[in-house]
Amino acid sequence: MTYRLQCSMTVDAPLADIFRFFEDPRNLERITPPWLNFKILDPDRLVMRKGELIDYVIRWMGVPLKWRTRIADYQPPAMFIDQQIRGPYSLWHHTHTFQETPQGVLIHDQVDYRLPLGPLGTIAHAVMVKAQLLGIFHYRQNAIAEVFGGHATLGKVTVAALPPQVG
Repeated sequence: MTYRLQCSMTVDAPLADIFRFFEDPRNLERITPPWLNFKILDPDRLVMRKGELIDYVIRWMGVPLKWRTRIADYQPPAMFIDQQIRGPYSLWHHTHTFQETPQGVLIHDQVDYRLPLGPLGTIAHAVMVKAQLLGIFHYRQNAIAEVFGGHATLGKVTVAALPPQVG
């Protein structure tokens, strides 16, 4: 089963400043909950661009998990996409978009993801993974608001199952 997480917030700051913050992968540590122990493995060599590979490790329930993502698309200052190449999901496709509005910059995340192990993955999602992802993205919103001086309007964080693809 494939799921879609969506998360939006509006930040009262210049688009250039917001995009600059998000395009620096080292800032992921600042907006990731401490209980994940998120660490980029080689932060000094990273240059955000299409095709860039980012290796990091998280701890999930005390177990270290290596994760590699690739920047699949990069269109500053409007959007970028990271896709998991190796990690805990069988699919992780994360689209980040940034749009100027009269209220500030609308930051939107859309993550399409799938867990491994078929029916066991579906059970794990219902029992804990969905709640953990919602918690991670709520944490992110609050951390982003703090980074930009609290000048933010937090939106909903939702997860829904996508219909199976035909064909």
